Amino acid sequence: MPEGTVAWNQHPESPEEAIKVAECSHGCTPSARTMTHLQAGLSPETLEKAKVELKENPDTLHQDIQEVRDMIITRPDIGFLRTDDAFILRFLRARKFNHFEAFRLLAQYFEYRQQNLDMFKNLKATDPGIKQALKDGFPGVLSNLDRYGRKILVLFAANWDQSRYTFVDILRAILLSLEAMIEDPELQVNGFVLIIDWSNFTFKQASKLTPSMLRLAIEGLQDSFPARFGGIHFVNQPWYIHALYTVIRPFLKDKTRKRIFMHGNNLNSLHQLIVPEILPSELGGMLPPYDMGTWARTLLDHAYDEDTDYCPESYTLSVKDLEKDLSPKSMKRSQSVVEPGVLKRPEKGKSEEDNMQPLLSLD
Repeated sequence: MPEGTVAWNQHPESPEEAIKVAECSHGCTPSARTMTHLQAGLSPETLEKAKVELKENPDTLHQDIQEVRDMIITRPDIGFLRTDDAFILRFLRARKFNHFEAFRLLAQYFEYRQQNLDMFKNLKATDPGIKQALKDGFPGVLSNLDRYGRKILVLFAANWDQSRYTFVDILRAILLSLEAMIEDPELQVNGFVLIIDWSNFTFKQASKLTPSMLRLAIEGLQDSFPARFGGIHFVNQPWYIHALYTVIRPFLKDKTRKRIFMHGNNLNSLHQLIVPEILPSELGGMLPPYDMGTWARTLLDHAYDEDTDYCPESYTLSVKDLEKDLSPKSMKRSQSVVEPGVLKRPEKGKSEEDNMQPLLSLD
């Protein structure tokens, strides 16, 4: 994928898939031809996992996709920029083929982008802010999968250079990375694991985080992206990270809360879930220290070494642009499919000033 650009159009069939479809056209049903294309790239083990865990049925796959697509008419307030079979399928997999939940996720995916237009402008790895974040390992991506076939993302929080790029740049880099990886059907089924190492992350760094920033991340990753997160692991977290988590915990789904593990300095508990053989030495693993530029080089290719001048203050999306009410009511995610504008921003009011304040104060 050149320069980390996100693809929005349906990928053409590869020569191998075209041959399969041509062969099938002589003796298979139209449904079977579609299944050959949509499930191409899945190993036999992953196909079985999709069937058992996600309720993915090749005999009804086309019908499942069409039922989700038929719901689009209920949300005329949203611009659904991509609706091809392969794209909708990833939302069904993310919600275990519950049509209603898959469509809700699809709607929230586009609504999130519609409400945060500046955040998705120039969403590619060569964007100066994203590039700086990627080169500092936001995110890092380990080469080995875990025992369940999940891709492991690592974040070393102390690497955040707040003078060079913003929290929004980090979030953009993570979303861009997920967009690239979710093209892999194996990861659509198996999912991801996130490890955040808070070693040496200072109180001053943490004090820069505001409710609006954290809510933006929650909405973007938990509520609006078609990925299965099998675990979120905190290691070496100081007390003030626990304080931040206490603030955002009410706004996390029950399923998300159950998959957050606070390991502290006890890396043995991390290794019980993710074997040390596939982890870098910083996480108590048996591999060499993680090279922060590994994933950045994958996305940037030849552009990795090109110099870029970037100042976070010049970024057009200010924190004020992200202000939203942080009340539990506004974070509710059980809305009806036909209810338009659920995630629309409330009118700015007296909560605006509160939402600009850091969660932690140095005063």
